[in-house]
Amino acid sequence: MTENSTTEQLDRDRVRELFDLRSSYNAHMGGGYRDDPYPIWKRLREQAPVHPGIVHELTGFEGPAFFQGLPHPDRPHFSAFTWEACDAAYRNAEVFSASLQPVDPNNGNYDAMNSMLSMGGDQHRRYRQLVQPSFVPAKAEWWIRNWIEETVHHLIDGFAAEGRAELNVDFCAAIPVLTITGSFGVPVDQALDIREAQSRPGDLVEMIKPIVAARRENPQDDLISILVEAEMKDDNGVPQRLTDDEIYSFAVLLLTAGSGTTWKQMGITLTALLQRPEVLKKVNEDRTLLRPAIEEALRWVPTDPMFSRYVTRDIDFHGVHLPEGSVLHICLGAANRDPARWDNPDDYDITRKTKASFAFGGGAHICLGMHVARAEMRVGIGALLDRLPNLRLDPDREPPRFIGMYERGATEIPVVFG
Repeated sequence: MTENSTTEQLDRDRVRELFDLRSSYNAHMGGGYRDDPYPIWKRLREQAPVHPGIVHELTGFEGPAFFQGLPHPDRPHFSAFTWEACDAAYRNAEVFSASLQPVDPNNGNYDAMNSMLSMGGDQHRRYRQLVQPSFVPAKAEWWIRNWIEETVHHLIDGFAAEGRAELNVDFCAAIPVLTITGSFGVPVDQALDIREAQSRPGDLVEMIKPIVAARRENPQDDLISILVEAEMKDDNGVPQRLTDDEIYSFAVLLLTAGSGTTWKQMGITLTALLQRPEVLKKVNEDRTLLRPAIEEALRWVPTDPMFSRYVTRDIDFHGVHLPEGSVLHICLGAANRDPARWDNPDDYDITRKTKASFAFGGGAHICLGMHVARAEMRVGIGALLDRLPNLRLDPDREPPRFIGMYERGATEIPVVFG
């Protein structure tokens, strides 16, 4: 990779179209929601742990807002808002299922919902055991060394001499998509083609097929090679490996989940720090504070504040009867600010004692890529502080704000430095 090659090969206008929450590309996820939902979620949480209805409708948002578990207009919907209720739902996978029907990545349907995300029981355990080795904490350094660090510094090279930058698109958005596509063995100039094709899983799989075939013949030091060679023994001692279709399915899921969430969460963390110069100064002077700053942002404003589960049998749940076949929406954004678990939960406070939040979900389906996401944020923000002295919000530009319903993130993050 030559000097500035990463930024030269990325079409910034195209990046902005793909990654701006307000664009038509993201509007169907609730990108048109511009308000702060947390005061409403606080009121709902105080009124009852569980409410009949859907999170965005209970919040008062009437625009399009489709997400996992929606729309299903023929099913009763309920939403949980307290930590206790959300935790109970995550822990009871038998009653609160991730999928309505059996999942089979080998049936030619490569939609992200026909993947590990919706699996349950033994099927989920087998699949996760095969793909997990590349995503354990000890592997974070492998991701950093192979893709994250180089990507981060080449992106900064593109604007370090200018004295100003827009960090949400020109930096945060590009890091995860380049990291993931790099781990697939995809060149930089094809990275945005891969990202854009995630809405057309069939097209995306056609791009990935030759890579998987090549790695079966000649493995490399990359993610696809590890997936091709992953092996475990079943209860009868018979070796199990991932099929090509299962690898395609996982690649679609990883790109869909990973390239969207991490850039938004990094932008949220940067915005929280830039809006609090005294906190940013402390983090800059003591880099051990960067980890708690990231964890607190994850709790305070998680990018995906709601996930859904399907109710498999009638159950009385936290004061509400949920009939079989209904949908329970877990409002983890509200649960992450439950005063029963955190003091002053609406404050962004990097000194608070760390407790597990639902930022990466919970239960058996807790986010597989969370350690890679943390590494991307830690390396990315750390490099900005290392290389951009006196980093601060641009006083002549509109300050960033958080928008979006089911995918929350920052608007532009204009900064000056030097």
